[in-house]
Amino acid sequence: MSNPETTLRTKLVRVDMPDEVNVIFGMSHFIKTVEDLYEVMVQSSPALKFGIAFCEASGKRLIRTDGNDSDMIEAAAKAAFDVGCGHSFFIFMKGGYPINCLNAVKNVPEVCRIFCATANALEVIVAETRQGRGVMGVIDGETPNGIESDEDKTERLEFLKTIGYKR
Repeated sequence: MSNPETTLRTKLVRVDMPDEVNVIFGMSHFIKTVEDLYEVMVQSSPALKFGIAFCEASGKRLIRTDGNDSDMIEAAAKAAFDVGCGHSFFIFMKGGYPINCLNAVKNVPEVCRIFCATANALEVIVAETRQGRGVMGVIDGETPNGIESDEDKTERLEFLKTIGYKR
């Protein structure tokens, strides 16, 4: 019996992030993901603009999309195409934060895992074999510059008050 080629290549894919946009990047397992994620997002905030893209891993292997904002749908679809890992999904959003919908996204029956939820620069470490691509991990933002001071803590708490998460 002959061994099939067992080559593994890795690549780093930078996700293009529009200004003032947050992204949730995760893994799912069924084509119904797009519809269920749409329901979660539309219910999380009436002001939220979002786009969803899901990489179908069999059959036609299309990037399935939905959302309520054409720019967000386009950004999510581009990210999904560039990363190209089966059953992965991207939700791009503006006018809200992942904290407003992340637990609901995690509770969608098809969702297997969340790799990140961020507004930071994002890179995805991708493994590629003859069969396809898989997510190895993510690089979310930059490395720390130090440990926060009392002044930094005050600034953080003031920011949370400004955006309505603290009194």
